[in-house]
Amino acid sequence: MSPGIGLMDRRVKTEKDAISLAMSGILKEYKIESEKIITLETKYDDDAGDWYVALGWEEKRVIVKMDSVLGKIIEMKEI
Repeated sequence: MSPGIGLMDRRVKTEKDAISLAMSGILKEYKIESEKIITLETKYDDDAGDWYVALGWEEKRVIVKMDSVLGKIIEMKEI
């Protein structure tokens, strides 16, 4: 029997970790220079255990949703 999500150790523990993972995904997906990307907002959802990081550069804005336990990007959505 595996522990519930509340008992599992999170791989993405801090806001800094979440921003780093989100930036990595943006760099791979959009082939942009990291110096041009700015962090607009971060949010942690206690109920779902997910991080949301809003990043922007030039005219683009992207929200990156990540699973904090698995340490992977679930969704990238342009707004």
